[in-house]
Amino acid sequence: MPREKKLATIGQIAASVGVATSTLRFYEREGLLSPAGRSPAGYRLYELGAVEQLQFIRSAQSVGFSLENIKALLSLDERTSCKQVQIMIQSRLNDITQRIVELKSVQRTLTHTLNRCRKSKKGCPVLKDFLKP
Repeated sequence: MPREKKLATIGQIAASVGVATSTLRFYEREGLLSPAGRSPAGYRLYELGAVEQLQFIRSAQSVGFSLENIKALLSLDERTSCKQVQIMIQSRLNDITQRIVELKSVQRTLTHTLNRCRKSKKGCPVLKDFLKP
């Protein structure tokens, strides 16, 4: 006799992960999450495994993976070479490293500019620079 799958409403799944139901609908439109069906009242129903999938999506987003990357990751399974995952992680790490370099440059510029402002006795040297023709 087949086991009956436990299902939860969209609201229950969303609440268990702490996201809005609109987020689940968005993920559904993007092809990241699929309901198992609908209730007689028309509510989306999800298998309880959707909670883990939703947590994975949120976790991957928190480290900056795009929805396209996440979709690719979700399509992989244990039989897939870990090499593909390593390539995606390395690419994201390279992006973050480059962004850190850029942010450090911005930090140096802002620090220098702030110091100029603080040392100025009259008028704002930064505004004067901006107003030069």
